[in-house]
Parts: sequence; structure tokens; C-alpha cells
Amino acid sequence: MVGGVWAALGLSLTGLLALSLISPAWLQTSTFSFGVLTYCSWPPGDSWNQSCTTFWSLEDMPDATWRVSASMLLGGWLLLASSAVLLLSWAFGPRGLCPRRGSGLAPGMQAAAAIITTVGLLVFPVSLASPFAKEACKSSSVYHRGQCQLGWGYVTAILHTILAGLLSLIGWPRMTKVQGRAIFFSSDTERIILMPETIK
Repeated sequence: MVGGVWAALGLSLTGLLALSLISPAWLQTSTFSFGVLTYCSWPPGDSWNQSCTTFWSLEDMPDATWRVSASMLLGGWLLLASSAVLLLSWAFGPRGLCPRRGSGLAPGMQAAAAIITTVGLLVFPVSLASPFAKEACKSSSVYHRGQCQLGWGYVTAILHTILAGLLSLIGWPRMTKVQGRAIFFSSDTERIILMPETIK
């Protein structure tokens, strides 16, 4: 049960990050919006008639910091997707297949995904000094958005990173000592494993 909930949370965070990565609504003006992978433009007063373009490769991106940010964000997403697949296999696989379900690898992957995504989110505003961003945002510079407004895509990516970090903390195995014995608790199984006390 716990493993299924944890897997569902990991899967929803993976979908949430994918949605924010493909969103062009990271920074926007009245006629233009762009994200890390997509940008859109539309005539003044007619936001329903949008024309959108996607950066299909790193070479298409405006500058080197944009490429670094996109690489970090995509790497974080891949790690999170891998941990979600691992959690799903543990949640729905046979119990005897993996005695320590959900411990070790999955929380570590989620923590690494949160760290890598955080670095990508911190690098992205450096690319506001690129000619592309300066033209779109009018007088933008490093960590200064000019006339652009912050959009929901960037905020969603920040929220995802916080939640992925919290989810990885929940998944770490906990150790406690009871009457001179170390007891290993795993939130994913109903077992308690007694470990012999080490002599100091």
C-alpha cells in the first residue's frame, strides 16, 4: 500500500515536471512567451492565435547557459522518471522479488533528480542575457527578467523540485535503537529487521 502511494507520487511528479518543461510559459510578455524548450508568439490582443516553436536540439538553443540549463533539467527529469518506473515495479511486483522494497536506490535517484533540477533552474536565469531573451524581454540581463512576467511553467518546475526533495526524504530508511539492538524500519514493508549490536 505504502509502496503504491509512493510510486503514484513519483509518477505524478514526473508528469508535472514534463508538463513544465514543455510549457512555453516560463517568462512572457503581452505577445510572446518562452520556456526552456518551447517559445510562442501571437498578434497583440489575440492570444488564441499562437505560433509555437520547439528547440529540438541543443544547437537550436540561444546560448550555452540555455543548453546547460536544458541538459540539467532533462537529466533531472530522466532520473525522476527512472525512479518512478523502479517504484512502480516494486509496488506491483512479487513481494519476494526484492526484500527491501523502496529503500536505497529510489530515494537516492529522487534526491539526485531534485538536486540536478535545482541546478538547472538556477542556471536558466543566466540565459536572460542572451540576444534571444533580450529581444523578447526588452533589456533583460542575468537574473533580471526585464519586461517579461514570470509564468506558471517556471513556478511549477520550482514546486516540483521542492516536492521531489521531500519525497526523497520520506523514502530514506530510518534506523533506531531499542534495548541495545539496532532495528531497521522500512516504510514499504511490514517487516522489522533486527541487526546485531556492534561493539565499540
